[in-house]
Amino acid sequence: METKQTHIKGVIVLEPKVFGDERGYFFESFSEEWFRENVCNTHFVQDNESKSRRGVLRGLHFQKPPFAQSKLVRVVKGEVLDVAVDIRKGSPSFGQYASELLTAENKRQFFVPRGFAHGFVVLSEEAVFQYKCDNYYAPQSEGGIAFNDPDLKIDWQIEASEILLSEKDKRNPFLKDSDFLFDYSQNLY
Repeated sequence: METKQTHIKGVIVLEPKVFGDERGYFFESFSEEWFRENVCNTHFVQDNESKSRRGVLRGLHFQKPPFAQSKLVRVVKGEVLDVAVDIRKGSPSFGQYASELLTAENKRQFFVPRGFAHGFVVLSEEAVFQYKCDNYYAPQSEGGIAFNDPDLKIDWQIEASEILLSEKDKRNPFLKDSDFLFDYSQNLY
């Protein structure tokens, strides 16, 4: 596995070494020891999977402390644009985003640390999305930022008319109106 640091410190793209032949392919998708040595010292406790159709945009989500989560995300079918937005007050990259095209073919993974809002949009006809979390889901701790916040200027690579949101995501505030931000000075691990 190889890592590529994005322009936002801590948001990392992981590219597996894929071994393929006429029978198919094999790759190691996760090793806790390798991850601890090459990305960060975290311990994933929950795996999740979603299936969505083209245009579905899930996000931008986060969980507030003490239930904040880091995520390691990947696509096993289809294609999504995955986005991480820095919402750590005082961070040099506050309000900036990093994005990565994740596909079943490229097998890349995207690490989203605590202190970031996360979301993705499905660009293929259908996508199956998997992710690991280093903290358990806690509905009372949910937070969100509007996907179309004009200050973030996220290029979702899809027409706005195609975007499908949940009722909850339609109510997410702009970053400047959010009632919660992470504190950059606090170590989130």
